[in-house]
Amino acid sequence: MDATPYCSAQKLATAIQKKEISSKEAVNACLERINHVNLKLNAVVQIAAQQALKAAENADDALAEGKISGPLHGLPMTIKDSLDTAGIISTGGTLGRKSYIPSQDAAVVARLRAAGAILLGKTNTPEFTLSYETDNLVYGQTRNPYHLSYSPGGSSGGAAAIVSAGGSAFDIGSDYGGSLRYPSHCCGITTIKPTSGRVPRTGHILPFGGLLDSFQQIGPMARCVQDLQMILPLIIGPDGIDPSIVPMPMGNPETVDLKSLRFTFHTDNGIVSPDSDTRKVICNAAAILEKDGMKIVEARPAGIEQAHDIAQGLWAADGGASIERLLKEAGTQEHTIPWLGMAPPLEAAELDALIVRWYRFRSTMLSFFNHHDLIICPVNAYPAQPHGTLGKDLQAFSYTSAYNLTGWPAAVIRGGTSSGGLPIGVQIIAKPWREDVALAVAAHLEAALGPFPCPGLSVAAKASSS
Repeated sequence: MDATPYCSAQKLATAIQKKEISSKEAVNACLERINHVNLKLNAVVQIAAQQALKAAENADDALAEGKISGPLHGLPMTIKDSLDTAGIISTGGTLGRKSYIPSQDAAVVARLRAAGAILLGKTNTPEFTLSYETDNLVYGQTRNPYHLSYSPGGSSGGAAAIVSAGGSAFDIGSDYGGSLRYPSHCCGITTIKPTSGRVPRTGHILPFGGLLDSFQQIGPMARCVQDLQMILPLIIGPDGIDPSIVPMPMGNPETVDLKSLRFTFHTDNGIVSPDSDTRKVICNAAAILEKDGMKIVEARPAGIEQAHDIAQGLWAADGGASIERLLKEAGTQEHTIPWLGMAPPLEAAELDALIVRWYRFRSTMLSFFNHHDLIICPVNAYPAQPHGTLGKDLQAFSYTSAYNLTGWPAAVIRGGTSSGGLPIGVQIIAKPWREDVALAVAAHLEAALGPFPCPGLSVAAKASSS
């Protein structure tokens, strides 16, 4: 086979193991694609071409001897620059680490390499992953492959952009308030934020621990849901370092009985109404499920309208002390974190009240699953937005941050296209630990919707309907 830029990771991995294509050919094809698109996108900020080609040669030699290192044997990947990679500069988007080379891989990177994957390079992230737009003082701004004047989202914007543009079979990103899901929505790819406690964060620039430990999750980003199904099981489970990870078995999406599930959908979370294109995409997804025999009703969890206020309160609760600590640990003096010091730390009584409110919110939200199994809703109120405009309506991100508050698994697939030619995602939320259910529904919708146009890397877009 030919290593086409838009081949699925699973198909490519199978072809390598069957010797229909060599690992070296696959790696070269990705490197050529990166070379072709990256000047426009600025998505891949460190390229490890020599190391990748050497690893590919080793993978091919091993295969010739009948040895397969794992299900990803010889498969090229990129990794978000917030995750440590041994021997390759890992900045986390902050100037204090612009030359930092880790001595060991982050836990998830080590697991993927052990499964046979080959690292092509690192993808751009905002500083410490703390922005919905991918830009920093080390590498600059990443652009959306569908329209270069628009943002690919953040914080996994570099990952989403290069996977969307066909330069990498898959990437691993992180999600603190939507940082896997929003870029996937903006760039027309698929992802899943796992349940809190599913995947270790060891070796991530925003480490485990702290008041908001449960917010941060690591997950795969790819072009096809089947690729998520292949990659996620390889990175889950305790690593003996991250103290929050639970040894919870993961179900098989292929055994999920979709017609036994109780589906709900909503287009408006009561915080900010989405644009008309987004509403149409969600309603179309619901109509597909109903047509295919699923039981689906329009409903949203009671209390979800509190999500934005609670999340904003928690992010600001320490008055920026955690960010100050991260800056000090990295040796960073000049930074791009605008909200640092904008609010004083909460007094003890205020903090206690906020945490109680958060846990009551989680309990109220969880009770929704007494009568329902799935939630279909927007990823964001709007499609991708022009560079520099994302801070104007942070409430639009409450569609993702609500599920960082709860810790539930949430998958995203492309559901349609805006009137301006930009991708629009569909978010699929399942019960805790039921990633198998979210992925099964995602796969069903993906198949029903069929393929969408690949990015044309154009320079401008028509105005969105937001």
